[in-house]
Amino acid sequence: MKKISSSHHSTLSELNITPLLDLVFVLLVIFIITTPQLMNNLEINLPSGKPPPHKPSQPKINKITVAADGRITLDGETVTTAQLKDRLKQIQAEDPNLAVVVNGADQVDYQHMVNVLDVLQQLGIEKVGLATQEAAAP
Repeated sequence: MKKISSSHHSTLSELNITPLLDLVFVLLVIFIITTPQLMNNLEINLPSGKPPPHKPSQPKINKITVAADGRITLDGETVTTAQLKDRLKQIQAEDPNLAVVVNGADQVDYQHMVNVLDVLQQLGIEKVGLATQEAAAP
């Protein structure tokens, strides 16, 4: 009779790949998470110890005020529409980047404001601001 031993060693015919698949999935998740962060290039200008370059001074802003009775003042001097056009033309010859702020009174006739804005448009002045005031609290 043959004796069968319990310590019989058989060859391993199959390789268990479950742990390998777990490893592959973990690596795939890591790459998916880190790839968008590698693609995000953000350029940052860090401050240096040097002083900033000198910027030219701010341009002078000319103030045009239209009173309720239609009077037009340019930097505190009362002018007519024709004089306004001539003065702005002179100022524009000296400073091509002319900046203007137009302030109209509360009760001003709309046509007076249109006349002033029309002069600015004819002269090609593009830096125009309209001044507003906050309403008084009741």
